[in-house]
Amino acid sequence: MSTSDMRIWVGIDAGKGHHWAVAVDADGETLFSTKVINDEAQILTLIDTARERADEVRWAVDISGRASTLLLALLIAHGQQVVYVPGRTVNRMTGAYRGEGKTDAKDARVIADQARMRRDFAPLDTPPELVSNLRVLTNYRADLIADRVRLINRLRDLLVGICPALERAFDYSAAKGPVVMLTEYQTPAALRRIGVKRLTAWLERRKVRSAADIAAKAVEAAQAQQIALPGEKRAAKLVCDLAHQLLALDERIKDNDREIRETFRSDDRAEIIESMPGMGPILGAEFVAIVGDLAGYRDAGRLASHAGLAPVARDSGRRTGNYHRPKRYNRRLRHIFYMAAQTAMMRPGPSRDYYLKKRAEGLIHTQALLSLARRRVDVLWAMLRDKRLFTSAPPVTQAT
Repeated sequence: MSTSDMRIWVGIDAGKGHHWAVAVDADGETLFSTKVINDEAQILTLIDTARERADEVRWAVDISGRASTLLLALLIAHGQQVVYVPGRTVNRMTGAYRGEGKTDAKDARVIADQARMRRDFAPLDTPPELVSNLRVLTNYRADLIADRVRLINRLRDLLVGICPALERAFDYSAAKGPVVMLTEYQTPAALRRIGVKRLTAWLERRKVRSAADIAAKAVEAAQAQQIALPGEKRAAKLVCDLAHQLLALDERIKDNDREIRETFRSDDRAEIIESMPGMGPILGAEFVAIVGDLAGYRDAGRLASHAGLAPVARDSGRRTGNYHRPKRYNRRLRHIFYMAAQTAMMRPGPSRDYYLKKRAEGLIHTQALLSLARRRVDVLWAMLRDKRLFTSAPPVTQAT
């Protein structure tokens, strides 16, 4: 048999700076192993090299994120079939191959061999422009939120070293007014000097809500501490800087949220998703960014499994009917359904009725919420399948 009649599998261990590609034939023998810089010219050379070795080439990668965007775009643009081999599978199967060492070449070899032996890996395709935009925006939002949490933790830690009573007085993560106050007044002495009346006027000029209450709490906390702690002046300057950073970051998050809403609502499915209680534009955008057009989910059960809401059987011999919580699922997708269920449960309607029913059956709060989230997966799937808005009453089944 000539090489032109062969089918080969090319496994790629993807990375930011470079990839490693290994090709194997139908017998699992290595045909070539090479390092490929993450550059268009070198990736195209790799594609041409693989095409010269066989009439049909199957490609497999272990990363479907930003590091492999250029690689996947070029492969799909040239009509190549690409599948995704999870990194967990690669790590576990590496131990079944000879040698204890771990290299990019060995990982690529494992990826290619797994793609050769298995036919159940998910195929990869270029996502629509809207889905790609939502992925970029939602990932950026997650980074901004993480930065905000870090800033608040640093600010509170510094405030404890200045005035513990002032740190306890406000929830700086939920209220903007106290953060505005910290841009100018950080120490007990400064707050005592300005007093409640002048601090209230200062906050009102900056359009802070409940300025009088904030001023009263801040001055009361300052009155409780008369001593100046060591390092107070330097810490106060750092608190001032962090407060300015936090206010600027809040504006960036607000702009990002507005862009997410506008992009999400340009999708035809946005109205359907938002009609479901608890699914706002931010959660809806994250849902679309993860699942795309739902082409990879043949039914609601597959979607629930991806979200970690479907129990996994653990049967052996005569022991049947044993289920446990899955370990491999998309944590972010599970969080979306969990948060949406929690929001919907707090308002009168079928979601709250179902939650109370589960609580009456003896489930704790978290178990009842997860049960509700699983049920809502079926509802959302049916809504998107039938292109139907959410209604409290079940739809009437029409006669055939």
